[in-house]
Amino acid sequence: MFDLIKKTMFTGLGLAFLTKEKIEDMAEGFADEGEIKKKDIKKFIKDLSEKSEEAKKKVDGRIEKIVKAILEKTNLVSRNDFLKLEKQVKQLQKALKEKKAKE
Repeated sequence: MFDLIKKTMFTGLGLAFLTKEKIEDMAEGFADEGEIKKKDIKKFIKDLSEKSEEAKKKVDGRIEKIVKAILEKTNLVSRNDFLKLEKQVKQLQKALKEKKAKE
């Protein structure tokens, strides 16, 4: 049973959202039920925490790719492009003021 739960969590999206406290609670519960030895708790917590961090990074990467694809399809301007345009507008406004001041 423990191995099935462990494998399911390693492959599931839920792994990405496990907090260290939740992992520790799960380990204690498994130990109390005899599914894991008390001496193996630290290793279980470390392994599951590392897998959780890896899953979080993968989820973040996937979300970022999806958001970029959506933004490209909707033709929205990115923040960087907006900042570049804003800088150009300010430069043009400054140049126009300087030109008017000379006249």
